[in-house]
Amino acid sequence: MKYQIGDTIIVLQTDEEGKVVEFINDKMVLVEIRGVRFPVYLDQIDFPYFKRFTQKKIQNIPVKKQLEDLPKEKRVSLADRKEDGVWLSFIPILTTDEFGDDIVESLKIHVINRTKTAFNFYYQLFFLGEKDFELKNNIQPFQDFYLHDIPFSDLNDSPVFNFQFSLVVEQKNKAPYYETQVKLKPKQLFNAIEKIRQNNEAMFSHILFETYPDKTEDLVDSLGLEKLTAKGYKVYKASEAREYLEPARSLVDLHIEKLTDNWKKMSNFEILTLQLQTFEKYYDLAVAHRQPSLIIIHGVGEGRLRNDIHESLRLKKEVKSFVNQYHPNYGYGATEIWFQY
Repeated sequence: MKYQIGDTIIVLQTDEEGKVVEFINDKMVLVEIRGVRFPVYLDQIDFPYFKRFTQKKIQNIPVKKQLEDLPKEKRVSLADRKEDGVWLSFIPILTTDEFGDDIVESLKIHVINRTKTAFNFYYQLFFLGEKDFELKNNIQPFQDFYLHDIPFSDLNDSPVFNFQFSLVVEQKNKAPYYETQVKLKPKQLFNAIEKIRQNNEAMFSHILFETYPDKTEDLVDSLGLEKLTAKGYKVYKASEAREYLEPARSLVDLHIEKLTDNWKKMSNFEILTLQLQTFEKYYDLAVAHRQPSLIIIHGVGEGRLRNDIHESLRLKKEVKSFVNQYHPNYGYGATEIWFQY
């Protein structure tokens, strides 16, 4: 390959100069121009000095005059750029097998911010419900952020790309945070990769959000205390709200015989549903009472209840950590949760 990382190049279609920052495969490189990185094919770039030497030379014109005659670069201001949201992009990295065929070795994952707003983000990648990777950082307006690579062989494990966004500069009328995720089935990924190969494209993308959401208007603020009282609502002061809640528990036993006397007439689905509803109830009460921790007894069994609880805990922002390890009283049949406020 005639290029090396760090080489100065020119994009033939736009006449813009940049540099090579990474090799994607033997047909494509990642280039950077004015802080923006994007993939291009090798036949779309060249060394700038080749173009300079092949152009007609300017003779007998003072250097100062040449500089004055150079066309002024048209810079697009941030205010004039078109916004179309925040995206999650996938760039397939190709390699050649022993038969000379191009095969996908891995995927490069980027967050693309095509808005005029800077965001903080917390990113988590799950495979089969288990967290594999996480990252906290921020992304500036109209910039791309490289997250990591994913081996192509891992795409069969139902990846889930989970994000929590917040504003770098807080705004009173905007939500304090926004959570979203992309779930891709293996067949979807394979079809997307095949489509961009047929169209000779470099990547495929999924929208995370088009516009950062506004703050949800509080019911009390929208109706007013007087109107709520007139409609029969009982309104409490926020500082006194905990006094009217059901007491929280530090230990919750989800064995079905502890929850109902009629469990023998229930189906497996009905049992699991009641157990999860009870878990959510006492989890919410623990958070409302700002408990430091909570123990959930789920038993061992086949692990379905435990796995569903763990999957739910991974998505709850109040959870600092949780662990399912041997306990002298419960064996491996309990999960201890610690909260952060």
